[in-house]
Amino acid sequence: MTDNILVTGGTGFIGSHTVVALMAAGFSPLIIDNLSNSDVATLDRIATISGRRPVFYPEDLRNEAALVEIFRTHSISAVIHFAGLKAVGESVEQPLRYYDNNINSTLTLCRVMAAHAVKTLIFSSSATVYGDPATVPIHEDFPLAPTNPYGRSKLMIEQILGDICHADPEWKVALLRYFNPVGAHESGLIGENPKGIPNNLMPYVSRVAAGSLECLNVFGDDYPTPDGTGVRDYIHVMDLAEGHVAALKYFGNERSGACRDDSRLLSPLIVNLGSGRGHSVLEIVRAFEQAAGRPVNYRIAPRRPGDIAASYADPSLARRLFKWHTIRSLTEICLDAWHYISKENNKT
Repeated sequence: MTDNILVTGGTGFIGSHTVVALMAAGFSPLIIDNLSNSDVATLDRIATISGRRPVFYPEDLRNEAALVEIFRTHSISAVIHFAGLKAVGESVEQPLRYYDNNINSTLTLCRVMAAHAVKTLIFSSSATVYGDPATVPIHEDFPLAPTNPYGRSKLMIEQILGDICHADPEWKVALLRYFNPVGAHESGLIGENPKGIPNNLMPYVSRVAAGSLECLNVFGDDYPTPDGTGVRDYIHVMDLAEGHVAALKYFGNERSGACRDDSRLLSPLIVNLGSGRGHSVLEIVRAFEQAAGRPVNYRIAPRRPGDIAASYADPSLARRLFKWHTIRSLTEICLDAWHYISKENNKT
């Protein structure tokens, strides 16, 4: 029997690619998403890629009655939890909205999971929980000091899930701290196309290259980095999606058990998902110009509150535990992102 996996936020950027990866791995994903930053048309695109349309519930995760009905209707084996607001700058401006949405949705989800004895959870955390690291690459045991409400909401959820694990060792929870997801599915059918003005670098660069936005703001050129712009670990979204499948398969192995005390592992299981390489904003701009064959106009703007100089992963634990590592290059990231945005523009 195929395992039913509930994917919260499954029509979003990372969620939709993970749904595709789950189907390719033989799982049967169900999606709950309130479509606040995604489009229902994504379901048809997933169907074109995967050969079938996933079951979909257009609900807010904080709607406990709707969530209970989903768990009553389906025999769910595990949950992959992406749903949440995710823009660093916006979180500084709207902290109450971020804490309400991200934390309360997780509390509701965990209550319903516990009531239905579903105790396997893969949580979409973030490298923002590390804050401004003293050194790079970042290991899982680094100090945690997020510098913005988005990162603090992720850390609070990590702590909540840790408490749940310690109270009930039957829970298997993975906190996947990933870095900067970018790119698109190689088909060009799904990718990152947020509503309104993008908050993340790659969709903004894509739209500038496509001519739908005039100019990219590069926030700060005075960081202590080789070219003065912020350095991040950019990971192809399909590599990231496959990392979630690898974590799920790890829990399916009898020797797993993330909520036990183990000198080798943190409890719950905490794993970085990244490439282990850092690229600056201007490196991304140049790589995208190569992929698109056209210039990306940019201007230097003041630093944003909450931003840091450099952040990239030490992904060795993921390689050891999950037998997973990134396989797609920065060139492939930019080519796939450009393929996607070009197809989107041709539809309009």
